[in-house]
Amino acid sequence: MSEQITRPSERENLLHYMTASASLDAAAAEVQALGKTEVVGAFHRQMDLLQRRLLADPRAFREMFISDGSNAIVWEFQQEELGADFTHKLWDLMLRNDDAAQMLMRFVWDVPLKLKRKFVRAIDQHLSGRYPMFKGLSEGWPAENHIPPYVRGADERAEDFELVSTGYLGYMAVGYTAREVEMFVWLEALRDKQCEDAPCELGACEEGFTERTKGGCPVKIHIPQMIRLLGEGRFREAMEIIETCNPLPNVTGRVCPQELQCQGVCTHNKVPIEIGQLEWYLPQRAKLVDPDNAKTRFAGFPDPWETATKPPVAIVGSGPSGLINAYLLAAEGYPVTVFEAFHELGGVLRYGIPEFRLPNELIDDVVEKIRLLGGKFVTNFIVGKTATLDDLKQAGFSKIFVGSGAGLPRFMNVPGEHLVNIMSANEFLTRVNLMQGHKGFETPLPQVKGRRIVVIGGGNTAMDAARTARRLGGQVTIVYRRTQAEMPARVEELHHALEEGIALKPLRSPCEFIGDDKTHFVRQAVLDVIELGQPDASGRRSPVVTGRKEPMDVDLVIMALGNSPNPIIKDSDPNLRTTKWGTIDLPKGSQQTSIAGVYSGGDASRGGSTAINAAGDGQAAAREIARLGIDIAPDAVRDMVARAALYTQMGAEPQTILEKIELAGGIVEFIVHSPLVAKAAQAGQFVRVLPWLGGELIPLTLADWDAGAGTICLVVQGVGASSIAMNQMKVGDAFAGIAGPLGLPSALHQYEADKTVVFTAGGVGLPPVYPIMREHLRLGNHVALISGFRNAELQFWTEAGGRVDRLRAEFPESLEVIYTSNDGSFGLKGFVTGPLEEMLKAKREIAEVVTIGPPLMMRATCDLTRPYAVKTVASLNSIMVDATGMCGACMVPVNIEGKLVRKHACIDGPEIDGHIIDWDKFLPRFNQFKPQEKEAMEKRGLA
Repeated sequence: MSEQITRPSERENLLHYMTASASLDAAAAEVQALGKTEVVGAFHRQMDLLQRRLLADPRAFREMFISDGSNAIVWEFQQEELGADFTHKLWDLMLRNDDAAQMLMRFVWDVPLKLKRKFVRAIDQHLSGRYPMFKGLSEGWPAENHIPPYVRGADERAEDFELVSTGYLGYMAVGYTAREVEMFVWLEALRDKQCEDAPCELGACEEGFTERTKGGCPVKIHIPQMIRLLGEGRFREAMEIIETCNPLPNVTGRVCPQELQCQGVCTHNKVPIEIGQLEWYLPQRAKLVDPDNAKTRFAGFPDPWETATKPPVAIVGSGPSGLINAYLLAAEGYPVTVFEAFHELGGVLRYGIPEFRLPNELIDDVVEKIRLLGGKFVTNFIVGKTATLDDLKQAGFSKIFVGSGAGLPRFMNVPGEHLVNIMSANEFLTRVNLMQGHKGFETPLPQVKGRRIVVIGGGNTAMDAARTARRLGGQVTIVYRRTQAEMPARVEELHHALEEGIALKPLRSPCEFIGDDKTHFVRQAVLDVIELGQPDASGRRSPVVTGRKEPMDVDLVIMALGNSPNPIIKDSDPNLRTTKWGTIDLPKGSQQTSIAGVYSGGDASRGGSTAINAAGDGQAAAREIARLGIDIAPDAVRDMVARAALYTQMGAEPQTILEKIELAGGIVEFIVHSPLVAKAAQAGQFVRVLPWLGGELIPLTLADWDAGAGTICLVVQGVGASSIAMNQMKVGDAFAGIAGPLGLPSALHQYEADKTVVFTAGGVGLPPVYPIMREHLRLGNHVALISGFRNAELQFWTEAGGRVDRLRAEFPESLEVIYTSNDGSFGLKGFVTGPLEEMLKAKREIAEVVTIGPPLMMRATCDLTRPYAVKTVASLNSIMVDATGMCGACMVPVNIEGKLVRKHACIDGPEIDGHIIDWDKFLPRFNQFKPQEKEAMEKRGLA
């Protein structure tokens, strides 16, 4: 080992180590000696003070190092122009998205406008190769130029249902990063003039008035603060400031008519700031940064149903007014339940607005926020039918907000309007948007591809219908009675429609429709040529018919003429005061109706309006409810919460098949758990059934119900693809939704003892006849049932001990039963009209006839009784989609005083005076979707 140490290289290393150690010892001694001096002690005290300052205020330490850099940036901005190297370095520093980047963004935000212009000139000049949208940006900036949101090309978007305007985030699809998109948004915010009077939020005074304003934000989003936070690079805080006012910015930012509101009064009147797009961008950015951001924000929020410190609130309708009302009240600690008539949430946002304008996921985001706050939802619940307003109060809800919308479509009542393939925009859009018929779901759509489609109207609904038809392959023309300049549709929507190849025929209005004599499908529209006369009450010049007419070949006509309020809630409560237009009447300055504790807003009280106005009403009602405070004892509050929770749970329970009985060939009886429908059911009503998600909505008459057991009875004959598949469901299966009871109950009268109420029931017409007949018997009326079947193998409920037999045993003196069959294999040979005709010829005292069954049988019954002037009503399960009057599909043409008018089976019926029905015009409507049904049968292997 000693020999190895003595080698030259190792000896040198050893000597070097010994020398270094000696030097280190000497230095340590010197450091120790110097440490005892006053000057070094002072140094340590200063460093200790600086460390404590850093811990108390880290920004101060950081700013010591930033100040020199800031001075350098200030020096650069004082030069005549910003150089290329500096511009690139400044932009790249901003792209780093750190504290220094935010400081630089804030610096540019705070500099005077002339320096902002210098910055924009620099990025125009030096960065436009990297960002083509910067090219020419400085020309007219900030008032007349900006970076617009990304809009997909017309040729591409007209073939699909993806978003048209993809907003600023759309730039990511063409290769830009999320941070670069943030910078584009920041550049848009940089245009802000920082107006002190905030017209975008509060509105601007109308010329000549001191108290009247125009524009502004109906939900009073703090737009100036939002833009300031964006300008300072504080995106998260900007999102939070919006949500204090509006929980659905990604919805209203998409569909709100900003050009008439916030942007309409922007001081940049040539190119307003893209406030709506900024509003939409923020929640979408939050999802991009953190997909679970909503769960994170609301984590730990106390469940109002568990704390039970505030009384529960019922919200009727899950449209924009209902959603914002539910969110704000839930955030205030109120237990809320939202009752929705459809099987999906969102109201008009979902059924009325196509996904290329408003993706359903944005509606789902709002619903999720409400759930996270403890809000509950009950679907397939129709207030006014499933329960009245008073029922909700009795269930424990202290306050009710009615946001049921205005879904009753208007028609023109011109000759030929009854023809097949003339439908409302509501029906057309519901079949596509809500029922997803275009995605292969089972709801049939009219044949559109390659067909000539005419949309009547000039509003946003007309644009939605026209653009939807275009995406389904139609050759679409919009017919409007005024000029293009006077169309009430959003300018952007009309512009996009025209870009997508939709034609416009202004100053025209249909005065008649002509159909094929054999198929009864519409084939031609006769258009009045219009001129504009004097201004009407709205300020627009009134359309005046010139007398000239033009023919126009058509295959499908879509009416988009606006909507009226649905009368269901109004008709269910006589204490609810309404206006002459049918809207819910509200006092000035309040959202409370004529019923204490019941509030309203949106289209239900306004008539047809906008989503943002509806949201504003929902917000105002929530604040009014919260402002009133709680004057209920804590024990009473807890009791109300418990009862409302139980009622909510009952409404949301699965509607499960408890019993299934094979009645006859292809006819099945189901006993279904549906307690709220059973409790509300009355004779003559029906339910709307969604068998499974992706299925179609089917009207089925209530055959029976048991309120005590909470069950309803449905009888289904398998004649089409959906009904055959439904009959294959098993005990334990649950329907996706059963809504009701719907329609008007039978009008029951007590008659003299010598008069008879006659029922003609054809086939599966017997189940709906059964409860009506039973109610007449309970009133003391004499009843004659004529029940017909095609043959003995299709008879049911007729056996000993069966339903009819039990009813006959209960009322032996009052019930007369006659059975018929077409082939004579059961009862009398022939049709139900045979025994009825004998009664009529025998001049028997017949009080009224009720006919239910195949449409041809009902017509024959009505034709038979007409010469005898015997009151006859037909119960019509017509073609329906929503079954609440919203779609207008179940139109029944009737003649009243020589004039053909419309009735609707789901609102005016289902029982309608059979003598005024124009059967020649009504019956062909059942053939509307025959090709689609054939295709569905083939798809299921049932053809």
